[in-house]
Amino acid sequence: MSLYQHIMERRTPFYDIHLRTASKLVKGGGDYMYPYTYSSPVEEHHNVRTNVGMQDLSTMGEVDIKGPGAERLLSRLMVADVLNIHPGQVRYSTMCDEDGLIIDDITCYKFHDEHFMIVTSSGPRKKTFNWIREHADAMRGAYVNDQSGAIALITIQGPLSRDLLAQHVADPGALMGLKFFRFAPNSINGTEILISRSGYTGELGFELYVPSEEAGALWEYLDTNGKSHSLLPYGVAALQSLRIEKAFPLAGPDIDGTQSPFEVGLGRWINFKKREFVGREALLAMQDMGLQQRWTGIILDSKVPANHGDPVYSIADVSTFKEKLFSGSEAGDTKDAEIPSQQQIGYITSSAKGHSVKKMLALGYLDVSHSWPGAKIAVQIGERAVIGTVTTTPFFDPSGARLRAKVQDGTRKIDELAKPSTTKRSTRSRRTK
Repeated sequence: MSLYQHIMERRTPFYDIHLRTASKLVKGGGDYMYPYTYSSPVEEHHNVRTNVGMQDLSTMGEVDIKGPGAERLLSRLMVADVLNIHPGQVRYSTMCDEDGLIIDDITCYKFHDEHFMIVTSSGPRKKTFNWIREHADAMRGAYVNDQSGAIALITIQGPLSRDLLAQHVADPGALMGLKFFRFAPNSINGTEILISRSGYTGELGFELYVPSEEAGALWEYLDTNGKSHSLLPYGVAALQSLRIEKAFPLAGPDIDGTQSPFEVGLGRWINFKKREFVGREALLAMQDMGLQQRWTGIILDSKVPANHGDPVYSIADVSTFKEKLFSGSEAGDTKDAEIPSQQQIGYITSSAKGHSVKKMLALGYLDVSHSWPGAKIAVQIGERAVIGTVTTTPFFDPSGARLRAKVQDGTRKIDELAKPSTTKRSTRSRRTK
């Protein structure tokens, strides 16, 4: 390996553990090496849905922002409201440039009016930090520090995640009372951590912000002591199928800097009541003009996933006979002999088998004329065109019942689903990119 290749291969504090336990490592967002899988992507997917899984998300960035101008700075950079965030609360938002295009989708953690933490996506973490720092330099009273190298991030996801952590945190009452998108300090086995009730799988889950120097020991402690709850580590293959089932966008394939929040379905988090934020005028103009394309869910009539960038066409004709396949992974099967037209109407950004819904899923940008539920389209996968059906998202648990599970608050049960979402797409809660 050349020196250049070595520099471009970045590692988290858990790299040595992954090297010993994962079946293979792959390079992903931010040039980090990610565990692809430990046992089986299907097993890991189902274990998160039924028990509890653990993943290394230390590739994401943590930007510490302090000072009397911290709140004013973030109000300018985030499209969502900042002034109504309470201490201990997490807020999801996008940051846009002057043209209204997404720089990154982030989560904002508020400690108090003069102290915040922004958690960035993995791929654009340096770009996002520089964007924040440049604007802080142009203002007074806000001090920005990239703490990514000092913080490791372990995510514990699944229906048994709360029960598992409650047995090992120093303050189980604080954990049990933690509501969705809230965070609080705690400790496990002597390691001081910040626990956030959030995740990127669509399940009840928690994210643990850990000092990097103590991260490896904590991972191994949880791995050993989580066996009673069937804890299994999971890799990026399982993460992909989990987050695609929930239609959570990923920086890089789904958000590449050429989309506004409207195309991705994130427009409802824009607070136009704020008189000023970066990209406001451009976003107002986009809102008036309407969309040309929309990020859309698709169910594929295929046994293999589509690839990033695969073109999508309108269908000129779908013949009424079946064509038998004689080669490849689907040899012996039959398919509709569809004929795509010459009109490309979009492209695929992400695709994977949805193991929980037992369907081949895809997400992509389609012209609004073909983005309505039930529309038939043709996706060119390699040399073969396959039929796809546009559908509403998320594909799995559309009400979000699993994500917003009931929490214990003293002797009362709080049902966070008192007002189920009426939107077609569920927002992500966090993401690896």
